[in-house]
Amino acid sequence: MEHKPPLPPFDHVTAQIKVQMAEDAWNSRDPARVALAYTPDSTWRNRSEFLNGRNEIEAFLTRKWEKEREYCLRKELWAFTDNRISVRFEYEWHDADGQWYRSHGNEQWEFAPNGLMQRREASINDLPIQENERLIFPRQAG
Repeated sequence: MEHKPPLPPFDHVTAQIKVQMAEDAWNSRDPARVALAYTPDSTWRNRSEFLNGRNEIEAFLTRKWEKEREYCLRKELWAFTDNRISVRFEYEWHDADGQWYRSHGNEQWEFAPNGLMQRREASINDLPIQENERLIFPRQAG
């Protein structure tokens, strides 16, 4: 059986670790890598789209990052309990025409006992910005 530590039930430290792992994975913009953090039958609501399973998640993320160029994300732990974590996030990206956006949202995550996410609920709003208004940049290695 697959395991993705840290495992629930979460405390403040393990919830923070889980959030940072998610941020790092999403910033890789690698749909296959990100999809592996979810159970094979994971369910998602992302904005008005509903997904079921890793194959749909990977296809969705492929489409997302084809549209959302130079995507860069920051997540912040909002709350946690037992096998659930809530985060707030912001990310910036631009479209094919060069228009920049800052996207704000909240996610609720529910984890299986093996540490894989079995449910994700995301609400997201996009705000057009000018490139010189950007606040989120890739973290420096080191």
